[in-house]
Amino acid sequence: MKADLATLEFDYRGSNMLKREDLENRELNYLADNAFKAVNTKGRAVPEEKCPFRTDFQRDRDRIIHSKSFRRLMHKTQVFLAPEGDHYRTRLTHTLEVSQVARTIARTLNLNEDLVEAIALGHDLGHTPFGHNGEMVLNDIHEGGFHHNEQSLRVVDVLEYHNGKRGMNLTFEVRDGILNHTGKLPAATLEGQVVKISDRIAYINHDIDDAMRSGVISIEDLPKTAIEMFGAKHGERISNMVENVVNNSDGREAVSMDDEHGEQLAVLRQFMFDNVYKSSHVKKEEDLAKIEVVITSLYKYFLYKPQELPKDLYELGKDDGMAVAVKDYVAGMTDRFALKLYSDLFVPTGSGY
Repeated sequence: MKADLATLEFDYRGSNMLKREDLENRELNYLADNAFKAVNTKGRAVPEEKCPFRTDFQRDRDRIIHSKSFRRLMHKTQVFLAPEGDHYRTRLTHTLEVSQVARTIARTLNLNEDLVEAIALGHDLGHTPFGHNGEMVLNDIHEGGFHHNEQSLRVVDVLEYHNGKRGMNLTFEVRDGILNHTGKLPAATLEGQVVKISDRIAYINHDIDDAMRSGVISIEDLPKTAIEMFGAKHGERISNMVENVVNNSDGREAVSMDDEHGEQLAVLRQFMFDNVYKSSHVKKEEDLAKIEVVITSLYKYFLYKPQELPKDLYELGKDDGMAVAVKDYVAGMTDRFALKLYSDLFVPTGSGY
């Protein structure tokens, strides 16, 4: 039976549109009682007129996706430095995998999926080039220290632009989730807690996958107690971890695995630190030395010659301190940009001959 085209046209032009108020009411009517609703946000530092079609959290998500910091994640190291192959994770693919895991958990627990997605997409915007090794070097040489979660918050609050002004002016709940996606303090919302556990689930599993692909470890090397609990296959492990999180968190005011599963997740994490993240097979001593030289040299160069910073960062340094502006510049670099800039500044070209 053929559909009536006139009816289809009428339906399309009719009252199918969902406006922001409809989406907000849907959250109030259908999300769990302990889910955070967009209408209850503590708001933005600078009040704005509401979007007619998007909730505040949907709007935050879109601002993050369209930011330059988000695009740069595609050229920042996750674990493997300059891997030979196209299938190794980058900081961007890690972010997308965290978002996918977090949205699944949020949807199953009937929490606010838009809030979860915004936090997940923004949680690593402040990561340095060269992964956690770059973070450790910057933490050692910058007087105020360096932590990527704090830098991610600074990115959205200060370093990015929106409507020609500094900062994305995100909601309190998204900013809180970004800041507290790691560390001892819990996020203020259950949605922020979802991202925190999802980050760990995602990176442990995809880093295992990459390490096995590279030949650094094999399935036989993984802790037997953890594999017996979570499974031998990548998808199986993630599914079992997610299932435990939702079963243990349903109806509670906290999002976590139960003690037994949490303990085995910690076992896997420690195994990865001992055998992958700090492994000389993954990061050779000479490569780590190069990272330290590159980041330290760039940091000291611009500290000595701040006038060569990008103009907006130089102006920011007048208020926040030049060391802070230099730290912002180096932390925002991609791996390849940092290497090229180092080469341009410090490697002789021999062009004088």
